[in-house]
Amino acid sequence: MDDIHIRKAGHAGRITLNRPKALNALSYDMCLAIEAALDDWRNDDGVSLVIIDAQGDKAFCAGGDIQEMYDTARAGNFEYGRTFWADEYRMNAKLAEYPKPYVAFMQGFTMGGGVGVSCHGSHRVVCDSSQIAMPECGIGLIPDVGGSYILANAPGHLGEYLGTTATRMGPGDAIYAGFADYFIDRQHWPALIARLEETGDARQVESAAQEPPESPLAAQQGAIDALFSGASLKAILTALGQAETDLSARAQKAMRRNSPLAVACAIRMIRQARSFSDIRAALDLEYRFTYRSAQTGDFIEGIRAAIIDKDRSPHWQHASLEDVSEENIMTMLSPLGAAALTF
Repeated sequence: MDDIHIRKAGHAGRITLNRPKALNALSYDMCLAIEAALDDWRNDDGVSLVIIDAQGDKAFCAGGDIQEMYDTARAGNFEYGRTFWADEYRMNAKLAEYPKPYVAFMQGFTMGGGVGVSCHGSHRVVCDSSQIAMPECGIGLIPDVGGSYILANAPGHLGEYLGTTATRMGPGDAIYAGFADYFIDRQHWPALIARLEETGDARQVESAAQEPPESPLAAQQGAIDALFSGASLKAILTALGQAETDLSARAQKAMRRNSPLAVACAIRMIRQARSFSDIRAALDLEYRFTYRSAQTGDFIEGIRAAIIDKDRSPHWQHASLEDVSEENIMTMLSPLGAAALTF
C-alpha cells in the first residue's frame, strides 16, 4: 500500500505513514494495516521494538481521513463509520497494551487519529515543530481514539481545557500534559532510528533525549484549574465569564465555536475516565458517542462546515453551550447494548 510503508529493519518493526500531501491523514485501510503489523510482530522474536514515523515536514498525522465517513453518513449509511471507529479503537487498545516498546516520532501536526497511533506508545518523541491537539469538538465529535484517557490523566483539570478548546500543545506542553515523553531535535532522528534498528534497545531513546522547552501550560495550571474545576459545564461557563482574563476569554471563544453537544459530552467523559483503570473503558465510552454521532449528533454538520463547504459556520443542533441538557448527554453516552464495542 502506497499510503503506508510497513517492513522489518534490523531488530525493529517499521511503520511509516506516507501521505504527506494529505498531512498523513489516517485511512481505514491504514488502520487495518497497522493492526495487522502489530499482530504479526507481537510474537516475532526478530522484532524487539516497533517504530512509527511519517514522511513530510508538516505533519506526523493530522487526523483521520473522514471524507468517506461523511459521504456514507450523508447517504444514510451509518455502518461504515461505526465499523471504522470500532476497528480503529481496537487497534488503539492493542497499541496501548503492546508488550514490546513502541517508539513514535511526531513532527508537525499530530491530531485526532494521529494521537491514536502515537501517543499510546511507550516512547513518544517530539521536536521543535510538534503541535499536538484533540480538536474533535470542532467537527461535532469528542476526543476519541483513547484521547479522553490521556486527557483524564493530564495534571489537574488540564484535560477539560485541552479537550474542549482544541488548544495546540508544543513539545514542552505535550510532555507536561502526558502526550509525549522525550524531546529530541529532528536532525538527530535518523541516527537514532538507525541505532534502534541496529540494537533493538529502546533505551537508546532516553539516552538521546534533550532538555525540553518550557511548558506554557504548566505556568497556567493554577488558572486553568480554577476555571475548569466546576462541577458542571454551567459552573465552568460561570467561572469563565467572571474571570475576565485573556485565558478565560480565549477559552470561551474556542468552546463556543465548537459543537455544544460535543463539548458537554467531552467534559462528562474526561471526568468519568479519571476513574478508569485502563484504556478499554475509555474507548468503550468514546464509541458510545461516535456510534451515534452521525445519526443523532452534530458530526455531519461539523464535517460539512469544516471540510466540505469550508464556510466555518456550522449550524449546531443546540444554539449555545447552555442549551445542552442532561438528557441530551445521556442520549449520546448511554450503553449501546448488543452494539457495544468489543475487543
